[in-house]
Amino acid sequence: MNVLARRRMTVLVGLDVGTTGVKAVAITPDGAVVARAQEEYPLATPRPGWAEQDPEDWWRASEGALAALDARDVAGIGLSGQMHGLVALDAGERVLRPAILWNDQRTAAECAEIEERVGLERLIALTGNRALPGFTAPKILWLRKNEPEIYERIAHVLLPKDYVRLRLTGRRAIDVADASGTLLFDVAGRRWSEEVLEALELPADWLPPALESPVVSGETADGVPVAAGAGDQAAGALGVGVDRPGPLSVVLGTSGVVFAVLPSFAADPQARVHAFCHAVPGTWHAMGVMLSAAGSLRWFRDAFAPEEDYASLVAEAESWPPGAEGAVFLPYLAGERSPHADPGARGAFTGLSLRHDRGALARAVLEGVAYGLRDSLELLAGLGLRPEVGRVSGGGARSELWLRIAASIVGIPLERTAVEEGAAYGAALLAGVAGEVFDDVHEAVRACVGVRDVVEPDPAWERVYAAGYERFRALYPALRPLEVDGAADRS
Repeated sequence: MNVLARRRMTVLVGLDVGTTGVKAVAITPDGAVVARAQEEYPLATPRPGWAEQDPEDWWRASEGALAALDARDVAGIGLSGQMHGLVALDAGERVLRPAILWNDQRTAAECAEIEERVGLERLIALTGNRALPGFTAPKILWLRKNEPEIYERIAHVLLPKDYVRLRLTGRRAIDVADASGTLLFDVAGRRWSEEVLEALELPADWLPPALESPVVSGETADGVPVAAGAGDQAAGALGVGVDRPGPLSVVLGTSGVVFAVLPSFAADPQARVHAFCHAVPGTWHAMGVMLSAAGSLRWFRDAFAPEEDYASLVAEAESWPPGAEGAVFLPYLAGERSPHADPGARGAFTGLSLRHDRGALARAVLEGVAYGLRDSLELLAGLGLRPEVGRVSGGGARSELWLRIAASIVGIPLERTAVEEGAAYGAALLAGVAGEVFDDVHEAVRACVGVRDVVEPDPAWERVYAAGYERFRALYPALRPLEVDGAADRS
């Protein structure tokens, strides 16, 4: 590598096209953040269960965030963003309708149709996943059935960050990690699946070229290379140094994620965890997702202590011992994905007594979320993974108590990294490879990602939580018949 080139090109930019806004960061080749910017945009919910956005809002926000960085000597730009969203374009690359997002729930019938057309076992073998409403393919089928005049005009299909790429470079492309979340991708083969496309009667020429994440996908008008990038979870995992088999990425955000790199493609036979291509060429990842992690604590605060801040609630929880004297919280407030692909699942408190107060319930919430993370870890163990450490991120990672609880329940140390900027930071690392600042993704991670501190499991707490986890696991099958709304959803 040319040393002079490294010195001359000193800034790497990551751009993350999220659900609520765009986040941009500029970092130096040693990982220091020198600038950050954020621009928000609205979310439309025109009907119950629908979620849409105007792709033009993403582009305006991206332009604003990049301008606000005011970065000089940019070696490369990396892209990340919300996965699964459908951007339908006509032959002139004009947007045909608002984008349908990852959290849109309108496509239950189309999911059943996909599993019937392809066959559930074959679908999982090819794509690593079963058909869920969040994925892209059911959205396309929904358009075919419900908006045929729009469907007939489709010439191109993109995902959210890839629309921003189109506006930034004039090129249509996608990365293999994000393409894995469309349900149209042969994940093991790292290419579009001719078999799935044929079964669903969808044209292959609608889909953009699928590139490895650090590959140059195009250039800006100023000649800056733009990396293919990655979906938000893969980019976020890179940002905390999960670039190879070994450490886990554990996200304690609104949702909870347990993410591990696989040396070769492997899918859970029941698709209780997702299997996608990773942002590192030649690797894959398995990912368990719980829908209400830190979101559970936010719900609890809003419902029972709207006048309190989170620190006060956690302090109340800390006054109770591990296990909260038998109180258990089931965190299925918005249904669940791993290990139960059940949108009708519901939350619950059990084991309550007259002694339990608000602090006990808050402790049960913290523990219930950690039990949910362990569910995903157990599923990963079924794929042969035995991680020895987790890299933790998200808002919940700021709580020492919650990390001590989580470490003791999942049974491994949890590390916090020196810099936490989420998916935008991982995208910036990919920019460094595209801009030839780093030879590969591993070098980028070694140069930029460092550990700040470690929270170890508490042996005494581990013994309590081993029994608590068994009670937690028994709750879902016991309560499922009593879930009136859930039963209606499943009928």
